[in-house]
Amino acid sequence: MKSKASQSQGLLLFRLSQTQLFALGTLKIRELVPYTPLSAIPQSHPTIMGAATIRGNTIPIIDMASAVGYAPIAQEELSKSYIIITDCQRMVIGFLVRAIDKIIECNWRDIESPPNNLGKNAYLTGVTKFENKLVQLLDVELLLSKVFPPSPETTRAILTDVQREKLKPLNILLVDDSKVARKQLSDALDSINIPYQVTPDGREALAIMEQAAKDGMPIQLLVSDIEMPGLDGYELAFEVKNTPALAQAYIILHTSLSSEISVSQAHQVGANEALTKFDAHELISAMLRGAEQQNANV
Repeated sequence: MKSKASQSQGLLLFRLSQTQLFALGTLKIRELVPYTPLSAIPQSHPTIMGAATIRGNTIPIIDMASAVGYAPIAQEELSKSYIIITDCQRMVIGFLVRAIDKIIECNWRDIESPPNNLGKNAYLTGVTKFENKLVQLLDVELLLSKVFPPSPETTRAILTDVQREKLKPLNILLVDDSKVARKQLSDALDSINIPYQVTPDGREALAIMEQAAKDGMPIQLLVSDIEMPGLDGYELAFEVKNTPALAQAYIILHTSLSSEISVSQAHQVGANEALTKFDAHELISAMLRGAEQQNANV
């Protein structure tokens, strides 16, 4: 099956240095604008250059090069720089980059996990090649978590004992290629003592589910990111719903994309719900709805 995400999801290639190509999925991007003068934001994160007024909206602008460890964009470079306006994790944010390269079509199955030798602090979810050049796909969730640390109110959920006991017996699988998103998911469940399995890879998630079904312990709640290298969340949901041994799983697609498109496509491929990252209360509420459905199926 060709992914419903891949039908409209390309890659925007851009530069944070002279040599390395970086990329963002186009579904996260609202528009590209040349550098525009910024107004200061007092007491903001060091990588926030200021705020731009674009189409009547005031948008914080992050120096993306500086945020991921490259040299900050200098004053004399600004005239050639571009701002990438994104809609991600319930925030409209601008990322200043040194140059825009192009938008390309992308088969997300060709994107590979980043090499381990890049280290734990690499802001990457995957790598691919374009015209024999390495392209690094940026982990926007990780970057935003450093600049805008999440508040405890959104990262922790409170459950009654009755609700906890409904979730605790279920076989739960979490899937996300972003390190920070996996930690957010894990922390939310750890804080309420709910067991789970976790993987960064859609293909591995499908293999885990197939093995669990063979062992007579099928996965009952699947929480998956949408944008992932290899097998994306839409494809994973489609495969699960079209495999009789797996099809009873309650599927929650969990995405940084702030878009109605994500919700409609999620339902088309068989997912039960689609949520925007990250609100632990919303996630746990969705999982409780899944628990209710699983109990009704018994």
